Amino acid sequence: MTSDVRMGFMQHLVELRSRLIKSVAAVLVTTVVAFFFWQDVLELLSQPYLEATGGDRLRFFQVTEAFSLALRMSLFTGLIVASPVLIYQLWRFVSPALTPREKRFVIPLSGVLGILFIGGVVAGYLALPFSLELLVGFGERLLEPTIGADFYLRFAMRFLLAFGLAFEFPVFLFAAALFGLVTSQKLREFRRWAVTIILIGAALLTPGGDPLTLALLATPLYLLYELTILAIRFILRK
Repeated sequence: MTSDVRMGFMQHLVELRSRLIKSVAAVLVTTVVAFFFWQDVLELLSQPYLEATGGDRLRFFQVTEAFSLALRMSLFTGLIVASPVLIYQLWRFVSPALTPREKRFVIPLSGVLGILFIGGVVAGYLALPFSLELLVGFGERLLEPTIGADFYLRFAMRFLLAFGLAFEFPVFLFAAALFGLVTSQKLREFRRWAVTIILIGAALLTPGGDPLTLALLATPLYLLYELTILAIRFILRK
């Protein structure tokens, strides 16, 4: 019995190592490719700032800062591009513990997770100019913004990641329903609490913390919550 348990544990470790190696390899490949386009990524991320400040260019204050930013943006881009692979590897690792019915949803849910993450990043990018315009212009009568490239890009990348991660929650609700933990009826009854949790989560996730950004994140999250209820009701019949 002990030998069987040990063998099962070792098999899980081997499987975990295999999934981790594939995930790291995917991130390395996409990061290396992204490095050749880091200037394009910088231009894309800088555009909302340029619009909010009337064309004021970002500045760096250390000799190595530009190169460090190039590496960071390459890794950031690589993680986003490789996210569907990372999600698929995670699902593949947990799939042996699932029932045949549950396994049918592994690939579709992996795809939906990847699409929602990238969709969240795109939504964050569309919301970023509004948040910047409000935050940068808040003290414009008395203060002149001089924002370093490192600080701004950290803010922008956290902002986009916050949106991307927040958009993932419908899949976890669907998975919970798949495992019998929740039903569409329970989620409908929980709607008022869901709104409160979404507002609190949006406030914690958005780096700026301003009401406009909170609304820009909370509104699509609530719509996704309602769509998840419909998906659970009509796909899972629960």
